[in-house]
Amino acid sequence: MDMSDNYFFENDLLRYEAYLKGFNSSIFKEFNSKFEELNVNSKIEDLFAGKNVNYTEGQAAWHPKYRANIPNWPSSDLSDCLNKGLLDGVVNIVVLGIGGSFEGPKLLVESLIGSSTDLNHLFITGSDPEEFKEKTVNLKKAETLFIVSSKSFKTDETLETLNYAIKWSGDMNKFIAITANETEASKYNIKHIIKFDKEIGGRYSIWSDIAVPAFLDTNFEPDNFLMGGNQADLDLQNNKKYIEFIKTLSYSDIWLNNSKNKTSRAVLSYIWKLRSFADYVQQLEMESLGKQSNKDSDFKKTGQIIFGGYGPTAQHSYFQLLHQGTQDICADIIASKEDLKSLAYAQAITQAKILSDGADDLLQAEEKINGNIPLNLFLLNKIDAYTLGYLIATWEHRTYITAAMLEINPYDQYGVSAGKIYTKKYFQDNGA
Repeated sequence: MDMSDNYFFENDLLRYEAYLKGFNSSIFKEFNSKFEELNVNSKIEDLFAGKNVNYTEGQAAWHPKYRANIPNWPSSDLSDCLNKGLLDGVVNIVVLGIGGSFEGPKLLVESLIGSSTDLNHLFITGSDPEEFKEKTVNLKKAETLFIVSSKSFKTDETLETLNYAIKWSGDMNKFIAITANETEASKYNIKHIIKFDKEIGGRYSIWSDIAVPAFLDTNFEPDNFLMGGNQADLDLQNNKKYIEFIKTLSYSDIWLNNSKNKTSRAVLSYIWKLRSFADYVQQLEMESLGKQSNKDSDFKKTGQIIFGGYGPTAQHSYFQLLHQGTQDICADIIASKEDLKSLAYAQAITQAKILSDGADDLLQAEEKINGNIPLNLFLLNKIDAYTLGYLIATWEHRTYITAAMLEINPYDQYGVSAGKIYTKKYFQDNGA
């Protein structure tokens, strides 16, 4: 690998440019030796072979299997629901969910459907009744279908909101449950249940029937979305340049976090359709990599803090800190090459340059920009289902390789579970 400060990767879908000062070929080789020592290639093989890579819970991670199994999409459960005329007269699709059950469908609807639809998609998360009241106040009951997404069907926030919805609607034919726990969903007298496998983690469930809210819209291209994800999987197994690209992302993330104390990374999308992408990958990375370090690992810092959002808005909120602040931060910038003359594209390219290199030639002394922010620039050739599938799966690969190098399990989330346990105890102790 020939790397100085910059590294490039390009295919028919995207161009990647890395500006990582100090991260050179020697450092890459050191990480590659660790990669071989840990036999990460075998861990990649285990993932695609359906072995128990989620070793703390003793199960496989089947999201690659789902995006490789396109003929079985949509599921027979969904087909049965649609054949019963469930969408007849429906104008509003209200999704009740949290975490991956919320972020995944929301991202798909925003990025691939948007306003080009006759359906009104609404997403309700959390447990504050005011959110439900606000988002349903102008809806007609006969025109509203609720989709309740929960893997366990024991998620407190989702069930609380479900109770609001049942009381509001009064018609259980207007509900679809998407879950890996049919028994629990049946307790709510929900007649239409779509099942998916327990081997699909919430933050990876976008490849499963959790994506149904988007599938119900004719503008969504589910096959292309799955094929894009599957292409990234094939590239990880067979394409040396792609593997080098993923390694660069993973190795530099670990190096920046552990050796350069850059514990935070801003994920900034200059694509309106991908305005929620930062929220999506925030959960993916922080829930997958936010684990205690392995006592045997050379790396004591695990996941970075991920924040970010829509780039043009961020420029007018917290970019001051990135440009002239004293915090150690790195960044991912995502832009589209569909309109090279757009202001958003110009902003993305300009910000990438000055964040990396700094600026003072056009500025007064007090206006000088620091620069020296390690940066990954992703330029997408277009925004379509195939490209989005490829991008999300690529981010998953980045996360998985990082987890393997850190010697942690990216598929459990005991920290999240602990919060649920103590909330339940609070209610027990306080007679609620």
